[in-house]
Amino acid sequence: MLTGSKVGLRARHDEDVPILRTELYDDVAGSSRAEGRAWRPITPGSKDSRLVVDDEAEGHVQFSVIELEGGALVGTANLWGIDAHNRSAHIGLGLLPVSRGKGYGTDVVATLCHYGFVVRGLHRLQIETLADNHAMLRSAERNGFVREGVLRSSAWVMGEFLDDVVLGLLAREWKPDRGA
Repeated sequence: MLTGSKVGLRARHDEDVPILRTELYDDVAGSSRAEGRAWRPITPGSKDSRLVVDDEAEGHVQFSVIELEGGALVGTANLWGIDAHNRSAHIGLGLLPVSRGKGYGTDVVATLCHYGFVVRGLHRLQIETLADNHAMLRSAERNGFVREGVLRSSAWVMGEFLDDVVLGLLAREWKPDRGA
């Protein structure tokens, strides 16, 4: 398990799946904002890649996020679009509604940076988030990510186009204790 100051990132357990389905993926508005694609229901027991980890998938590493104090499941985190040639990847995370506003997001981003830069030897990490996702923007910037651009009206979310913000962080810019 990878540990931050407040959270741990561990392998997905079978018992995590129904909680993540109910708390994150069955929330139409929230899931639509996070997914970057149209929401659709997930059949219980399905092998949907958003829930069930494929250990053979080289370009995508998924974690369950737990509280270090108590061990409760608080969300999901991942590196996706891992490009071994260019040594880059994208960061994604989703916190259960009850776990938001507690500083977990900043700690998850810091822990994913450690995983990406130290464990995987990546050169660049990138985050794309909706321009009104202030919590993710704060979490990224507290960890040293720099706003690199805005993709105007690039995300169709629940009946309207929204801007996406692209943030990047290079290994040489990363300071391991910044997110704490």
